[in-house]
Amino acid sequence: MTDWAQVREAGYAVPEGRSTGELVAELVDMLRSPDPVVRDRYGYSVLATWIGRGVLTAERLRALGDELVPRLGDPEIQVRTFVPLILDSIVTAGVFEPHWVPPFERWYVAEEDLRGYDEKLGWLHAVAHGADLLGTLGLHAAVEPMQMLRLGIGRLLTPTSYVLRDMEDDRLGYALAATLTREDLTESDAVDWLDPAIRALSNPPAEGITPEVTNTVRTLRVVYVLADHGVRVGDEKKLTPVPHREEVKTKLADVFRIITPYYL
Repeated sequence: MTDWAQVREAGYAVPEGRSTGELVAELVDMLRSPDPVVRDRYGYSVLATWIGRGVLTAERLRALGDELVPRLGDPEIQVRTFVPLILDSIVTAGVFEPHWVPPFERWYVAEEDLRGYDEKLGWLHAVAHGADLLGTLGLHAAVEPMQMLRLGIGRLLTPTSYVLRDMEDDRLGYALAATLTREDLTESDAVDWLDPAIRALSNPPAEGITPEVTNTVRTLRVVYVLADHGVRVGDEKKLTPVPHREEVKTKLADVFRIITPYYL
């Protein structure tokens, strides 16, 4: 077994004496660990760093993506929530396969365990980790931006008993706002993805404000701020305007006005 603590201390240098394939296989297995140090500090951190540095070939990254996607259905929550982070690294590195997207979409909307941090398992962060991949896909030329916008609002409006508490709303809000910077997004598509939110908020359940409504409003407030200010995207994080800025802000205000008419 490799001493991964030493690898990290050595600046993530690739250790000698074992093939890259063996090392990657061991790192992938570590993503299943219930120990957050093993999974996050070593498994994820080393693998993501190597992907970012180009240690793995495009062919190996493609195979890795194919291996990880089925694990979105793994019974262990820590596996499901770390797969999107590695896929995000792979796509960011320039390797993308269209067949990775539908399983991600199905998992993101259906995931029921939305805990951010667990005392034993450490960071799980399904909504935030999924948001990171959603944002990367939302900026990818091979993915329809409306597809990711619909996915994001679908995730928010899915009934849950969990109120987001660990900055997940900021992560998903950023991903949606980043997607809205796409130049090929029509004016209609830039606002129509919000229609499900208007319908949901206009027909509140008898029990009042549900967690998913709270999560939706808080996340869309982030989108409003970024649409107004601009979004930092790309490798250089250049401040980029939302092409349909005023239309998006107006539609968001329509959403907010349904339950918070006192400040609009």
